Amino acid sequence: MLPFLADLVLLIHALFVLYVIAGFAAILLGWYLHWRWIRNWWFRTIHLAAIGFVMAEAWLGLVCPLTVLENLLRTAAGDAPYSLPFFQHWVHEFLFYDFPNWVFTFAYTAFAIMILLSWLMVPPNRRQKD
Repeated sequence: MLPFLADLVLLIHALFVLYVIAGFAAILLGWYLHWRWIRNWWFRTIHLAAIGFVMAEAWLGLVCPLTVLENLLRTAAGDAPYSLPFFQHWVHEFLFYDFPNWVFTFAYTAFAIMILLSWLMVPPNRRQKD
């Protein structure tokens, strides 16, 4: 059961990352194509908060709670935990290269600034118009 729960946390973590990245792409594409839903206040607020949380973790030198939970579950199940935080682990898996932590902090900060700029350029609507 513990390996299943660890895999479930991994899936949730991957969906979180997908939400942040794909959400930003959708905002830009929706701005260009005049999609109204990308101005949804809740979507945009949660999206901005998500990247803000990631950026704050990076600046404070914290490990993501989802990574910690997954590692605890894997260790309790007798599996090996990640030796790197979640995103660095998967970048390493795909690129076979370890970047220093400051590279990730810079990338998260730059991405957060781009999302904040999208908030200003394509502001959300507090009330949806029918």
